[in-house]
Amino acid sequence: MDRWGITIPFVGATMAESKALVTELPDLGYTDAWSAEVNGADGFVPLALAADWAPALRVGSAIVPVSTRGPGLLAMSAATLADLAPGRFVLGIGASSPVIVEDWNAGRYAAPYARTRDTLRFLRRALAGEKVTEKYETFEINGFRLERAPAIPPKIVLAALRPRMLALAAGEADGAITNWVSPEDVRKVRAEIGPDVELIARLFVCVSEDAAAVRERARRMLTAYLTVPAYAAFHEWLGRGETLRPMREAWAAGDRRAALAAVPDALVDELVVHGDAATCRARVREYVRSGLTTPVLAPIPGGGTPIPRAVRDLAPAAS
Repeated sequence: MDRWGITIPFVGATMAESKALVTELPDLGYTDAWSAEVNGADGFVPLALAADWAPALRVGSAIVPVSTRGPGLLAMSAATLADLAPGRFVLGIGASSPVIVEDWNAGRYAAPYARTRDTLRFLRRALAGEKVTEKYETFEINGFRLERAPAIPPKIVLAALRPRMLALAAGEADGAITNWVSPEDVRKVRAEIGPDVELIARLFVCVSEDAAAVRERARRMLTAYLTVPAYAAFHEWLGRGETLRPMREAWAAGDRRAALAAVPDALVDELVVHGDAATCRARVREYVRSGLTTPVLAPIPGGGTPIPRAVRDLAPAAS
C-alpha cells in the first residue's frame, strides 16, 4: 500500500480538538501521522494520542532533536511510544538548529553530524535492551539500561539534508527525512541513498486557487527556513545558491521586507504544493513518482479552506 501521511497536531487546533478527525484518518486513506517539534506541541504526546485513537495508523516523529534531551530520556520516550504502538512507531531524530537547541532550550549545538550519529548508535543498543556503557565522540554513557525495553524496537530515521548525513541515514538508520524539496530535488536525494531506503518528506500544502495569497504566506515560511544555515547549505547543494542569494543577503542585513520580495514566485511554486485539491493530490503523487516513499502533508491555512476540510479533500480516498 502506498503511504500517505499527515502532520499532527493540525494547524490551529489542539490535539484534544482534533480527536474526531484523527480517528477518521484511516478511513480517508491516510496511513501515517507524523509530529514535529519546534515551539508548539512536543514530538511524543500527539503520537501517543493518535496511536490510541487510530490503531491502524503508523505514527512517527519528524523530528525530535538529539540535543534537547539527554540520550537516556530520548530512549525512554521512544520506548514508551514503541510499547503503545508496537511495530507502528518510527522515531525520527535530527540535529535541529542553533536557535531551537541553544536559544530556546539552553542546550549546546555542536558537532551536529557526530551528535546525531552517536545518538543513533546509542539508541540502537538501548532500545534493544542492552546495558550501555560507552564513550562516544560527543557524550559518554555509564551503565544505562531501560527498565522496560520495547518488545519491538522502533525503526529510527534521520533528518538528512546533504550527502554525509544521507549516507549515515542509508547506512545505519532505517530511513531519511527531508524537507522543503521539489520533486526534482527528491530525485537528487534518492540518488544519494539508493532505491531501497525509506525517504520521508514533509510537504507544505495549501488548498487554494488564489496563487498570489499562497505565495505571500509561503514567502514568510521560506525565508524563516531557508536562512537557517543547514537549509541554506542544503539548497546550495540542490543548486539554488544564486536564486536564494538576494534573499539571504537582505535577511542578513536585517531588511525583512526585501528578503520576502527576493523570493521568486517560481521558487514558491517548486517548494509549496498549492491549487485546488485535485491539483494538490496530483502534485503529491509527482513526488512519489520521483522517489519519495512517504509524503507527509502539512496543510497550511489560506484561500478560505478550513484545515479539517483540507485534510479530507487531500486524502487518497477523495481521488
